[in-house]
Amino acid sequence: MASNKDSFGKTLFVVIGLCFVCSMFVSTAAVLLKPTQQENKLLDKQKYILEAAGLVNTKSGKLEKKTIIETYNKYVEARLVDLKTGDFVEGNADTFDVEKAARTPETSFKPQHDIASVKRVAKTGVVYLIKDDNKQLQTVIIPVKGYGLWSTMFAFLAVEADMNTIRSLVYYDFTGSGETPGLGGEVQNPQWIAKWEGKKLYDENGDLAIQVTKIPTVAASVHGVDALSGATLTSNGVQHSLTFWLGEEGFARFIEKARNGGLS
Repeated sequence: MASNKDSFGKTLFVVIGLCFVCSMFVSTAAVLLKPTQQENKLLDKQKYILEAAGLVNTKSGKLEKKTIIETYNKYVEARLVDLKTGDFVEGNADTFDVEKAARTPETSFKPQHDIASVKRVAKTGVVYLIKDDNKQLQTVIIPVKGYGLWSTMFAFLAVEADMNTIRSLVYYDFTGSGETPGLGGEVQNPQWIAKWEGKKLYDENGDLAIQVTKIPTVAASVHGVDALSGATLTSNGVQHSLTFWLGEEGFARFIEKARNGGLS
């Protein structure tokens, strides 16, 4: 009997020791890999910002890391914005974690009209100013997000310097990859993306007028974009995202000031 007890004790000791060693290995690997993961995440975001600005084509093949960094540093200026006032605020916009700020009660708020199902919004947002070789403003990129078919969809809305004419709407990430290629993932279809170019956000009265619609006559207008075929919920998600982030609880005050010459 004593021999059996000793054998069980030794086995238990080995199992516990092995679990401890494995947990230490996994924890150490996670810590060591975190800087690389963060760097790759930032690089990926910069790549899609450049695509939204029309400075690179991510569909043409693998982009070199050096090309992305050099192009971004040359043409893009990231700025922090106080959503309540629409004013720029000091800070490093390239390293500012909007998602983390949105999860922290002290740095976020719960929207009253959460049409995009974002739950909480960071009080400080980030915009990207795209300038040409002469440092003249060409495009302003506004991040938007909202719930799609299965998950939250993230996009960059690129608007020309008039803060009205759309250059592009580029969707770049789905939390948990929940949007399937045949349905929600259609927002990444180049043919659908191309339909946004040249459309106008606001009507002659200054009211938000952009519509994702199934009505052909409206879709053909300067304020309309065809809804995704067979993906009504995703199309609604795109509309709700734009309505929210261009609205009063989003970037409306910043856009208003920019349209009145606040960026010149």
